[in-house]
Amino acid sequence: MAEAKMIKLRDVAEAAGVSQGTASNVFNRPELVREEVRERVREVARTLGYAGPSPKGRLLRSGKVNAIGIAAAEPLSYFFADPWARRLLTEVAEVCDARGAGIALVSVAGGKHLAWSIESALVDGFLLRCGGRELLVEVTQRRGLPFVALSLDTSEPDVPAIDIDDFGATRMAARHLLALGHRRFAILGIGLGPGPGRVPPEEVRATRFVNVRERARGYWAALTEAGIAEDMVPIHAVQNDGGNVGAALDLILAAEERPTALLAMSDLVALEALKALEARGVRVPEEISVVGFDGVPEAAESIPPLTTVEQPYRRIAERSVSAILDDDLPAGREILPLTLVVRGTTAPPVSG
Repeated sequence: MAEAKMIKLRDVAEAAGVSQGTASNVFNRPELVREEVRERVREVARTLGYAGPSPKGRLLRSGKVNAIGIAAAEPLSYFFADPWARRLLTEVAEVCDARGAGIALVSVAGGKHLAWSIESALVDGFLLRCGGRELLVEVTQRRGLPFVALSLDTSEPDVPAIDIDDFGATRMAARHLLALGHRRFAILGIGLGPGPGRVPPEEVRATRFVNVRERARGYWAALTEAGIAEDMVPIHAVQNDGGNVGAALDLILAAEERPTALLAMSDLVALEALKALEARGVRVPEEISVVGFDGVPEAAESIPPLTTVEQPYRRIAERSVSAILDDDLPAGREILPLTLVVRGTTAPPVSG
């Protein structure tokens, strides 16, 4: 059996007795074509089985897609499962909705499909949820489209990035607890290995993750101002998803001088800590205060509601969308401040 002929625009134009330019206008700029001609061309197209011009081809010819790709090294489920990613995606979606722009989610989990995913996405540019330059940045640079790195955890002066003031935020969190009268602290640190276990300060400084180093440095800066030395503040490694926070807390709570305050490097970890403390009969904030980091919606809904430093999600979304759609890329790393949100997990320590 002979293969069916693919109907093209020129076939429609010939059958309708019009030029190919007129036929193209019927589908792309119908206001330029008389109504009777439009109807004739469309009727011929229906008869021949012509579905219309390729959206991809039309968009590529126009030079603009009016869509943004959001790429991460994790599976697509990460965008919906992780509280930080979910909140940021929501804000970006609302900003894009207001501009009539679209979003394409791109996962490069597994590595081997990384180049294909980045190179095939039909977008004007990318927002990269980066775990480091080697994961996403170099492939995106080869694609030749503009991009902005979000949560870039390496020092890359030539990479346009929109980031947050990790140092200032954690210093603010620690100062809040100091102002309440706390003097015994422990830190739940992410990006420091699988844990659980205490991590020496020199290992924290040596981690390749800039955001982890900066958060630790912010805690230390505030505590040092109050005369509390770094080696007096244990940093315990926990998994990023909070999976072993309970085991870390068992070590922390077994200390001869139990901390009266916990500083968590993410809200996800802080929320897991609240659950683990409740399961162990430790009251928050009566026996121990907890401060998180991120400002995810779940922080306001926990029992008690979590004190945290909140990222400027809407500002990050507006700035990053504008960077791509308005050709306004940042020159290097652009740093945005966070806000301390005081809720029910912090209070003065019980004396004694």
